[in-house]
Amino acid sequence: MRRAVCPGSFDPITNGHLDIIERASKLYDVVHVAVLINKNKQGMFSIDERIELIEQTTAQLGNIEVESHTGLLVDFCRDRGIPAIIKGLRAVSDFDYELQMAQMNHGLTGVETLFVPTSPTYSFLSSTLVKEVASLGGDVSHLLPEVVHGRLVERIAELRR
Repeated sequence: MRRAVCPGSFDPITNGHLDIIERASKLYDVVHVAVLINKNKQGMFSIDERIELIEQTTAQLGNIEVESHTGLLVDFCRDRGIPAIIKGLRAVSDFDYELQMAQMNHGLTGVETLFVPTSPTYSFLSSTLVKEVASLGGDVSHLLPEVVHGRLVERIAELRR
C-alpha cells in the first residue's frame, strides 16, 4: 500500500492545503494528514477542531487519515511505515526552507520528500494571512472550504466579545 503524509499546522485548513491533499490522494492509497503541534504557538483553533475540520473537508476523498503529532515528523513516518512526505511549495522562499528540511529528514531516516507546486490560484495563501484578513473584516470566503469559513467567522466573533 502506497502511503504518504501531508504535514502542517492547518490553523485553519485552506483551499490551498486542500489542493495539495486532493492531488496527493490521487497518487497514494492512503494520505495521512498530520496536524503538527507546536507547543510554542497558540492557535486560533484547538488541535481537535483542526482535525474535525480536516476530516469534514476531506471526507469525500475516501483515503485520508487525520491525526495530530508532537515531535519530529520523521518519527511519525517511521511509526506508521510512511516513506514519503508531500509538501506544497508556493514560492522560491518556501523551497529554500523546505529543501533543508527534506535533506535533514532524509538524512535522519531515509524518508523522501516530494514537492508539489501549489496551484497559481493559491500561491499567496497561508492560514496566517487568511486569519489576519478575516479578523480585519476582509472577505476570505473564496479561500476556505465553506464549513471552515463559517467556523472562522464564528471564532473571530467569539474573540471580539
